[in-house]
Amino acid sequence: MHVVVVGMNYRTAPVEIRERFALSEQQLTDALQQLLQVQSVSECVIVSTCNRTEWYVVVDRMHMCGHDIRHFMEQWYGVERRIFTPYLYIHESERAIEHLFRVTAGLDSMVVGETQILGQIRQAFLHAQEQGATGTCFNHVFKQAITFAKRAHAETSINDNAVSVSYAAIELGKRIFGTFAGKKVLILGAGKMSELTVKHLYSQGAAEVMVANRTLQRAEELAEQYQGRACTLEKMDMLLPEADIVISSTGSPSYVLRAQDVEKMMKQRRTRPLFLIDIAVPRDLDPAIGEVSNVFLYDIDDLEGIVQSNLEQRDKAAHIIEDMIEMEIVEYRQWLKMLGIHPLIRSLQTKANRIHEDTLDSMFKKLPDLSEREAKVIRQLTKSMLNQMMQDPILQLKDLAAGKNGADAMHYFAELFALEEEEKEKPQTAPTSLSRKHEERASHPEQEKPKLNWAAVTW
Repeated sequence: MHVVVVGMNYRTAPVEIRERFALSEQQLTDALQQLLQVQSVSECVIVSTCNRTEWYVVVDRMHMCGHDIRHFMEQWYGVERRIFTPYLYIHESERAIEHLFRVTAGLDSMVVGETQILGQIRQAFLHAQEQGATGTCFNHVFKQAITFAKRAHAETSINDNAVSVSYAAIELGKRIFGTFAGKKVLILGAGKMSELTVKHLYSQGAAEVMVANRTLQRAEELAEQYQGRACTLEKMDMLLPEADIVISSTGSPSYVLRAQDVEKMMKQRRTRPLFLIDIAVPRDLDPAIGEVSNVFLYDIDDLEGIVQSNLEQRDKAAHIIEDMIEMEIVEYRQWLKMLGIHPLIRSLQTKANRIHEDTLDSMFKKLPDLSEREAKVIRQLTKSMLNQMMQDPILQLKDLAAGKNGADAMHYFAELFALEEEEKEKPQTAPTSLSRKHEERASHPEQEKPKLNWAAVTW
């Protein structure tokens, strides 16, 4: 069993390449089923977002995986491999697991520490699980990654530090007021930056969001989404006296609000302070506004300072999470080793149970006069003795398997109890976790080629 991830993201591929590999929900369902038909694939999960598409697979042979997945991509997406191959990256085994943990925790995102990718990974896994595309490995690994990412965000608060200008404006407002509950906010401009700011404000509990824009229609469209009021920039003096906070991002080449206008308006407010945040370049608000009594003005340079400070905090948190990932890899390694000993334990138990039954059958034939109760007592006592005898060897195997020479320990354990011979004597039954193609390969091991390291694979 080998875990492999093949992918492309915003770092390795331009948007015109990434968009050709984006998948809708229905396409994702069909793609998963098609990927499962690839000869070496037994489990798969496909992650498709605007910034990345990644194909996670569990394969039984490494040396053909690269060829098989490229062939799948070429056939399914209808794109020649010469076009997409230069943009791909590939990780296998523990590097693939580490990559999954980094992606899920937001360390590989455009905005380090963002949480949206966590939800996207979770949704991709659940969808694959519903489609029957996951098994023992991915059911464990993806749950481990999702649980880890939640814990990493909670313990480091990496996502609490704003790294966008629009959100930094919200954070500055929270520093001033503590909460937006009961506060009225006036937004000047209705562009993308303003839309993001309104969304953040509304999620933070602002009592009312008012929008003033050059064109009334656009102001009304934005305000309507949040049950707010709207007006043109020329009439913003109607709403300005009510506002506690003004956030401006109009794109105007000149000031949309001057000091004398604010000074006149402040007489209506009496002692109520006014906070203005200018996130436009060039600036929307006359710098002299900051000199008006009881008025506090902040511009984009003030916000950039917050962003830079928060980026540094996120970098520190990211380093902590990187260390946490190392511990998760150790935990995965332990799980993988324990997964390897389960067949040995089952073989030992099967062999012991067979010997027990054969011995009892022979005994009962030689002692035909035993009562039903006596036979039951003998069966229970001998079974108890057998279980106690196996208990220490099994515990020792678990300890040894978790050590440095775990593979050797399992090999010697199998030889010591002749478990390899036990497997040979078993009647052949179809495996439950692999498809028919894997069963056929398992019964013809001579057809398998030697495993190659990915470094030797020509893409």
